[in-house]
Amino acid sequence: MGLTSNNVLLLAVLSAVLLFAGTVWLWPRLARRGWRAVGGRVGLLLATQLALFAAVGLAANQAFGFYASWADLLGQEKDQGVVVDHARGDGPLEVVASRRVPGAGGAQPQADGRIQEVGIVGRTTRIATPAYVYLPPEYFQPRYRTRSFPAAVVLTGYPGTASALVEKLHYPRTARELARAGRMRPTILVMLRPTVAPPRDTECVDIPGGPQTESFFARDLPEALRSHFRVAEKPGRLGIIGNSTGGYCALKIAMHHPDVYAAGAGLSAYYKAPIDATTGDLFQGDKGLRNRADLWWYLKHRPAPDTSLLVTSSKEGESNYKDTLRFIERVKNTGRTRISSIVLESGGHNFNTWRREIPATLEWIGERLDDRRNDLGN
Repeated sequence: MGLTSNNVLLLAVLSAVLLFAGTVWLWPRLARRGWRAVGGRVGLLLATQLALFAAVGLAANQAFGFYASWADLLGQEKDQGVVVDHARGDGPLEVVASRRVPGAGGAQPQADGRIQEVGIVGRTTRIATPAYVYLPPEYFQPRYRTRSFPAAVVLTGYPGTASALVEKLHYPRTARELARAGRMRPTILVMLRPTVAPPRDTECVDIPGGPQTESFFARDLPEALRSHFRVAEKPGRLGIIGNSTGGYCALKIAMHHPDVYAAGAGLSAYYKAPIDATTGDLFQGDKGLRNRADLWWYLKHRPAPDTSLLVTSSKEGESNYKDTLRFIERVKNTGRTRISSIVLESGGHNFNTWRREIPATLEWIGERLDDRRNDLGN
């Protein structure tokens, strides 16, 4: 049974309940002074505590999508390597599986769209990572068969799982509902982790001698998408969204590469790459690289990028609230970069908060992906 299986969670909860009941029932019998009685009491307490801890941990993982599998939890994830048979002409992206959008009533892609699980290999960085691609219903409809579509890259936090973007944050379902209501253009969503070299948190940085993560998102990923899907090649047709670590990545990549990404949305983002046990030394002593990854420094010392940014926070529950207000003012003072925000009255750093922000975020980014020369309608 998988780590995220409901059966595993149910088994953990049932074990905790039974061990608690057993402790209450057996405690009078173990109330003696002998080493066996003492050992029995210690064993029952430890077993109950471990079962309770496991149940709470599994429930939290179900809610927040920290780890996708036992191998992922133990740092032994095995599905990162993606084999691409270039002799067959498959290119840098290969479709692994296809399924319907969760919550969709029918099974026809022309009516509800389709989610494809893909493997992507960066042509220049050689970074390999899995992803999910949501294709809207219009993608499969005959009248749009020759049309290209705007696209948005969607990133998780760290460590995160790409499947959580589909199953927990409901990006495809929300995009489909917004398009049906005429509040968003049909848009391709490309959903993946910013952690492309697990278990290391690379913070979307080109690490000297290490993974060239920023180059993967700025160059290899757009190229792979356009080689396989009808993603528009014209400027202004690609956006990027992320939460937490993914939010920092989205803002940074949009600022560094405005010629590639017309808009970047950071949900509960921070504005400077951390250095800790999960990241290691990202910059290898390179001060220029460190400064470039610091969005505060970048806004002060580099020309303002011609892009649109969205930041989100909440007055109660988010630690980035004051920094977000400062960031808004700093961007406004550039006079060129456009800034928008979503500020909730309250909301923690969690999926429930981001689900409240995602509909408005998708509407916002859809309005900024130039579609005037490509008649897709609404």
